[in-house]
Amino acid sequence: MSLGNQIKNLRRKSKLTQMDLAKKLGVSRSAINMWEHDDRKPSIPVLKDMAELFSIELMDLLKYIIDENKNEKQDDNSVQESPTSYSVTDYLVPDSTVKIPIVGQISCGSGGLAYEEIQGYEDTPASWLNGGEYFYLRAKGDSMMNARIFDGDLVLIRSQPEVEDGEIAAVLIDDEAVLKRVYKRDDTLILQSENPLYPPKIVKNGVQILGKLKKIVINM
Repeated sequence: MSLGNQIKNLRRKSKLTQMDLAKKLGVSRSAINMWEHDDRKPSIPVLKDMAELFSIELMDLLKYIIDENKNEKQDDNSVQESPTSYSVTDYLVPDSTVKIPIVGQISCGSGGLAYEEIQGYEDTPASWLNGGEYFYLRAKGDSMMNARIFDGDLVLIRSQPEVEDGEIAAVLIDDEAVLKRVYKRDDTLILQSENPLYPPKIVKNGVQILGKLKKIVINM
């Protein structure tokens, strides 16, 4: 049995839909679907949250990754390890890193988000991650310069549908992900840039919060 099959079995035993599980883990439904089909693997912090949710030991999930890695090593014809894969040492070593995708485009449909145009993967300290699903965006322009976010910088985003008032978030507007400081007023979102040259944008429809800004990786 693969890790994806085990996740599906645990979800069904708990009588959860993919969307139910996505909400509990703070990830998108499409992420759950990719995990269950073994197209991608959850990060180890997410596996830890999953183990707590299903009241099992983390090693009950990690063992599938360990077995998979062993099988790959035994196969002389195995291809080079996928950039999204990792070993149990990612969890055991304090200064380990996890490969997080750099997303060029995000689309919304079929009840969840889809990451498109994956531009590569960034080695990210596991200590930066605290459960949930993460991705990187590359900042464009100078609209957030007063928050020390400049054109070309990588920004680490934690996927979540809501943020606190005044927090910087990745927001999807017409299939384009932008960074803005978000304020909520009833059913209205006020999207504030960190550059006085850009006026605030007030929206009611057609906007979706993708996640919260966690880290900025300065473009050297």
